[in-house]
Amino acid sequence: MEHTAEHEEHVGGGVKEIIKVTIILSVLTAVELALGFWMMGMPLISNLRIAVKGAIVILMMAKAFYIVAYFMHLKHEIKNLIMTIVVPLSLFVWFIVAFLYDGNSFRHLRNTYDPHFKEQSTIQAPKKEEGKSEEKKEEAKPEEKKAEEKKVAE
Repeated sequence: MEHTAEHEEHVGGGVKEIIKVTIILSVLTAVELALGFWMMGMPLISNLRIAVKGAIVILMMAKAFYIVAYFMHLKHEIKNLIMTIVVPLSLFVWFIVAFLYDGNSFRHLRNTYDPHFKEQSTIQAPKKEEGKSEEKKEEAKPEEKKAEEKKVAE
């Protein structure tokens, strides 16, 4: 009987709760955007920049909690159901982090000890010829073909 009383109480205050959660999500989003725009002016390698990125990740996790708790209705569920969702999700996130770390370690070791597998990003591409436009290059190609045809005919 107590469970139905809680359920009836929850249904009556649903609109206020949704408005409250919407305002919280809006404020969190505004703070994330402000931090993101503030971070754009910072040097690429900076402890403050890393701290701001960490704060943004924490705010994103708080938003994810509110979305899952209120809009997917998990806040009012029993703990066992919540654990059946949270535990596999946390293991999945851990697997992603572990695989990314392992892949980065493998890439670093491969580039360090085997020069044949040097990353493509470290190989510099040849520079384009300056002064010639694409049209002039295309016009030169048929003339080169005619010269080659004459050589073959002779």
